[in-house]
Amino acid sequence: MSYSDRFDTHIVENQPTPPTPYNLWSEDPMLLHWTQSNSIGEMPEVLHHYGQLAGHSLMDDGEHANKHKPELHLFDRYGRRRDEVHFHPSYHRLMDCAMSKGVHNYSWQHKNKGSAHIVRAALLFMHCQADAGTTCPLTMTHAAVPALKQGKHLPPYWLEKLVHGQYDPRDIPAMDKAGVTIGMGMTEKQGGSDVRRNTTKANPNDDGSYSIIGHKFFFSAPMCDAHLILAQTEGGLSCFLLPRILENGQRNHVRIQRLKDKLGDWSNASSEVEFTGATGFLIGEEGRGVPVIIDMVSLTRLDCMIGSSALMRQGLVQAVHHVSEREAFGKRLIEQPLMKNVIADLTLECASHVALTMRVAKAVDAAENDNTEAAFARIATAIGKYWICKRTATFINEAQECLGGIGYVEENILPRLYRQAPLNSIWEGSGNVQCLDVLRAIAKDPQSKHALFQELTHARGKNRHYDSFVVELTLAFNQHEDIEVRSRLLTEKTALALQAAQLLKHGEGVLADAFCESRLSHQHGMAFGTLPAHVPFDDIIATGLVTPRQ
Repeated sequence: MSYSDRFDTHIVENQPTPPTPYNLWSEDPMLLHWTQSNSIGEMPEVLHHYGQLAGHSLMDDGEHANKHKPELHLFDRYGRRRDEVHFHPSYHRLMDCAMSKGVHNYSWQHKNKGSAHIVRAALLFMHCQADAGTTCPLTMTHAAVPALKQGKHLPPYWLEKLVHGQYDPRDIPAMDKAGVTIGMGMTEKQGGSDVRRNTTKANPNDDGSYSIIGHKFFFSAPMCDAHLILAQTEGGLSCFLLPRILENGQRNHVRIQRLKDKLGDWSNASSEVEFTGATGFLIGEEGRGVPVIIDMVSLTRLDCMIGSSALMRQGLVQAVHHVSEREAFGKRLIEQPLMKNVIADLTLECASHVALTMRVAKAVDAAENDNTEAAFARIATAIGKYWICKRTATFINEAQECLGGIGYVEENILPRLYRQAPLNSIWEGSGNVQCLDVLRAIAKDPQSKHALFQELTHARGKNRHYDSFVVELTLAFNQHEDIEVRSRLLTEKTALALQAAQLLKHGEGVLADAFCESRLSHQHGMAFGTLPAHVPFDDIIATGLVTPRQ
């Protein structure tokens, strides 16, 4: 034995190999199944192409874009205002690749071809696994289309470059760019979700534009080409588009005060700003700002569902990979009975979230021509946004536990997923707002309740636990006393019923039966890994395994 061999104390054994890149579309049976189950016709090739890109080079870009956070540059060396945010090159690659494949506009370019929102949901689902931060400007740009269509005096190039444009980060007027991105700035210090308390003022100018004076406490993605904001006019709270750079090449009077030091979402910049006479263009009518924003908020809430489901999917992939290669007590972890329970439970949870997300995307696709689907989309978006986003942090933490201490170390993706996990439950209306929106939909639009229970009725007779649960749920909805206080539990139970309905309707027998028994008949604990012992763990786990193509 050589002298050096005597001190070779750390031969690496019983450690998994690093996860290998894979196609996030063609090698993910869970995404394939629930996308195709809710779609009409063949799936476009762009899904395969983007799955390959997102699962390979964009995974590295996501890591780099989060390690190298955006930097704020308020002034140049001579003291002139710049109000610029600089990003790592990986951020720009993520945005460029996403927009080249239609993550921001596929549903608008193909809206008459059927299933456009579902295809776009699948694109975003894959992108979010590579990097969640860039989904913020992509989501807002996508969701801005219905609002911009109401801009009577807005130059037409805004909508044209949004729907048909590509990523163009240059600091030039929007009219000269190859494509544009749109951000949002709705909330202020004193109001938060209660936007009617906003104090920002908009005064009309002779040329039809408005001069905006005020502030926004959360001004997302400040380097977007324009932002939709809310401000008070003589007619009431109104919606405006604020370009970042005006047609004459001058910077608009939007002053960045600071970037938010956030828990997660590190690749994306969020800011606080002041408007010192910024030029804005009215969208819709004065006093109709909230109705203008409603369609946008509905779409961004769907993206919260997509993003949270995607985080859980990638967390599950990481957990399964680790326990499949790590041994303890003479067996691989995946062969240990208790670990099987945990992984099966996580698989069941993840599948139910993807199923409900794609069902809501289907409703959004059909909403324009089907009143029932439109009503279902209105209420199911709030229900899904509440429950799916609520479950994400707990899910990712359980996935981290599967890896043990390594799951807490920044050399793998799980700490980043965990930091990201709470975001979607907070953004676009926190839990209480979603539950109140469910009650508001029922009170103001009886068709929403009808559409909801029609969806649940389609799965009746397929599982006794489900049937009993729906009867109890119906009684809970019809009991109006203290309904606001009970609305969280009511929304949670409705989400579980909707998820079970999707599993049952699409013939997912093993998943459906285990879900109904565990989630609907109280045969499940407060933590994951508490499925009944007779559940076919191996069969459930198999439905969520990544299947590399040879």
